[in-house]
Amino acid sequence: MSTRRSRGMLWAAVTGVVSAGVYLAVTEAVAMLVAPGANPILDVGGFVIDVVPRPLKEFAISAFGTADKPILVGSVGIAALLGATLAGVLQLRRPPWGVVMLGLGMTAGLAAVVTRPGAAALAVLPPAAGALAGCIVMAVLVARLRSWLGRSGRDETRFPAGSGGPGDAEVDRRAFFILTAVSAVSAAAIGLGARLADGARTSVEAIRRAVRLPMPSASVDVPAGAELGIPGLSPLYTPNDEFYRVDTALEVPAVDPARWRLVVDGLVDQPVDLGFDDLIGRGLQEYSITLTCVSNEVGGELVGTATWWGVPVRDILRIARPQDGADMVLSRSVDGFTASTPLDALTDEGIDAILAVAMNGEPLPLEHGFPVRMIVPGLYGYVSATKWLTRLTVTTFAEDEAYWTPRGYAARAPIKFSSRIDTPRPGTRVEAGRVAIAGVAWAQTVGIERVEVSIDDGPWTAARLSTPVNADTWVQWTIPWDAEPGAHYVSVRAVSRDGEVQTERRSPIAPDGSTGRQRMLLTVV
Repeated sequence: MSTRRSRGMLWAAVTGVVSAGVYLAVTEAVAMLVAPGANPILDVGGFVIDVVPRPLKEFAISAFGTADKPILVGSVGIAALLGATLAGVLQLRRPPWGVVMLGLGMTAGLAAVVTRPGAAALAVLPPAAGALAGCIVMAVLVARLRSWLGRSGRDETRFPAGSGGPGDAEVDRRAFFILTAVSAVSAAAIGLGARLADGARTSVEAIRRAVRLPMPSASVDVPAGAELGIPGLSPLYTPNDEFYRVDTALEVPAVDPARWRLVVDGLVDQPVDLGFDDLIGRGLQEYSITLTCVSNEVGGELVGTATWWGVPVRDILRIARPQDGADMVLSRSVDGFTASTPLDALTDEGIDAILAVAMNGEPLPLEHGFPVRMIVPGLYGYVSATKWLTRLTVTTFAEDEAYWTPRGYAARAPIKFSSRIDTPRPGTRVEAGRVAIAGVAWAQTVGIERVEVSIDDGPWTAARLSTPVNADTWVQWTIPWDAEPGAHYVSVRAVSRDGEVQTERRSPIAPDGSTGRQRMLLTVV
C-alpha cells in the first residue's frame, strides 16, 4: 500500500506541473493574439518588486548586483512549481481542493498581470484562458490517476478484465500516461510556438542593429591626458556591455522605433506628439555624461560614463511652453515606471539634459532604453534617467509623485559627489615596492578640483588628476605609493570645484544617496 501511495503522490505532483505548463502555454499563445507582454511569472515578479520593503530591495541590489532580476524570476518560478506540485497532490487526496488551490494561484497571476502599469485593455484574457485550461487539465488527469490507483489497489483475482474492476487498471494506467504526455507535449509545443512567433514578429534587436542615426552636429572633444593608462583603472568611457543596469523591468521592453511616440502633456500651452524620426530630425549632438545610481554605496560600481547622442529636452519643452506654477516633469516609461525631475533641471541652458538615442556611438542597447531614454547630469537615475521613454507630463511636486517617492526615496535627488579606489582592489595582496593607487571621482555639473589620499590615517596627499572632459564626466586620479610589508589602510576623498570637501559622515543610500569616504585595507607582502 505504501508503494502504491508513494507512486500516486509522485504522479499527482507531475499532473500539477503539467497543468501549470498548460496554463503558461495557453497564456502565452492568447497573449500573442490579444495582449502582447502579458506574462504571469514576470508580472508576479514585478508585483513583488513593487511591494517588498525598501531594505529588501537595497539588500538585493547590494548582494546580487545585476543578477537580482534573474534570481527574482527564478524564485517566483520555483515557488510556482512547488505550488503546482502541492496542488496536484492535494487534488489526489482531497478533490476538488487541488484545483481550487491551483485556480487561486493562477488568479494571483491574473491580478498581477492586469494591475501592472500600462496593462492592455484585454490583458485579462490570456491569464484567464490559461487558468481555465490548467484547471481543466488537472481535474481530468487526476481523475484518471485516481481511477487507475483505485482499480490497481483491489484484488484482481476477483474481477476479470473488462468487468470494470481491477482488470481495467492497465487501461486506466495507459489512459493516464497518454493524457499526461499529450498535455505536456502540447503545452511545450504551444509555448515554444508562441515564443518563436512573437520573437519573429518583434525582433527589435534586429531593428536596432539596422538603425542608421545621423552623425551629431557637435561632438565631444576628449583632451590629451583624459586617460591615465593605469592598469586596473576604470576606462574613461565604460563599454556598453559593462555599464551598470538598475531598473524595475524584469523583461526588457521591446519598442519598435517606427511605432515609438513621445507625448508631452500636462501643464503646457501646446501638447507635443513626436515620432522617432521627428526627434532625430531635429539634429543630434554628442555629450559626455557620467551616470550614478542612488543605490551606489561608497566605493561601489553602480556608476559609469558614456558618450550619448541626443536632443536637448529644453528644446522639446520650449515647443510645449510649460505654464506658470509647474515645477516638475513626470517622465514615464513604456512599462509604467515614472521619475520626477525638477523642471528647471530640464530647461536650464547650463545643464545638458537630453533625450538620448545613442550610447558610445551606437543606438542605445535594449537594456539601456532603446529607442529613447532621458539623461540629466547631476541627478540620480531614479529621478531623471527614464529608459524606454514615452511621455513627459509637466506638473508639480505637490500634485504628482513618481515610482520611488512613496517607497521611501526623496522626490528630488541631486547626486552626492564622491571618489572611488579602483586599484589595488580591496582585499588584494600587494607586492612591496612602488605601487600606483588609482581611481575615479565625480561631481556632476560642478567638477572635481582635486583628489587626496591618506595612508594609515596619515596626512592627506594630493593625487594627480586626468585632464577633465567636462564637469559632467568623472576624472581619473593616481598617486604613487612606496608600499612596505604589512597591513595598511588607504583612504580617499575628493574636493569639488566649489571648494566642498567630500564628507566623512556615513549615510545610507536612502532617501537620497550614500555619503562617506572609501577606506580599505591592503596587505603588502
